[in-house]
Amino acid sequence: MDTSSPALVLAVHGSADPAAAAVTGLLADAVTALGGVRPQVGCLEERQPAPGVRPGPRWPSLDGLLDRLAARGQERAVVVPLLLGDGFHRRVDVPAVLAKPRTLRCTLTRGLSGEPDVALALYDRLRAAEQTAGGRADAVVLASAGSRRPDGTAGARIAAGQLRSLLTAAHGGEPAVPVPPAYCSAARPTVPEAVAGLRAAGHRRVAVATHLLAPGRFSGELRDAGAWAVAEPLGAHPRIARLVVRRYTRAAGVAHHPAAA
Repeated sequence: MDTSSPALVLAVHGSADPAAAAVTGLLADAVTALGGVRPQVGCLEERQPAPGVRPGPRWPSLDGLLDRLAARGQERAVVVPLLLGDGFHRRVDVPAVLAKPRTLRCTLTRGLSGEPDVALALYDRLRAAEQTAGGRADAVVLASAGSRRPDGTAGARIAAGQLRSLLTAAHGGEPAVPVPPAYCSAARPTVPEAVAGLRAAGHRRVAVATHLLAPGRFSGELRDAGAWAVAEPLGAHPRIARLVVRRYTRAAGVAHHPAAA
């Protein structure tokens, strides 16, 4: 193990859904292929799968992972929060874990909130959902996790605007469909409220663009929101992997891998 090169640590929320851990593993594989460094994953919340559900890959707590790296003699780590919002986890929980005294020097990057690559990945997932449904949406709800912090939903609002711009460009510059943000928890409107509002305004093909990284309870609930089509979470989309690699290379001060450009 090369302890002089900065380790890449992905800080994830954590989920009881085995599919979430599996998708995170696929993203780690994609990051490794692009950037030449194998990410290590640490959870902010460790959750057990439901009884009778076969568990997926198990990730350690973020705190325990950093302690283990320090015990191995690792000198530096770059921690990339796999979070699309800038709420409590990004602003409070992750910094609190990194503030614990260790010999390991940690650099915390920004999360993934508001990045154009996220909007482009959302666009791809939306187009795939439309193709499956057999048409084009006449309205899109951008579904995000939500946050009680005033600035915690800024990334969702930015992503909604970016997605609307992409849809406008795809329509040859003509006004695009409406793309309001909505939330799975902690903020309003809820996704079912937003879908119902668009239907009441006369829209019939209302799609949901899933502004979530991995499957879990929230993504499962979107299937019951009354939408015409629901896109898959962003997961291991190549643009998300490239974004993680760029976060790491800039923070670590290493040469940018050409595949991540």
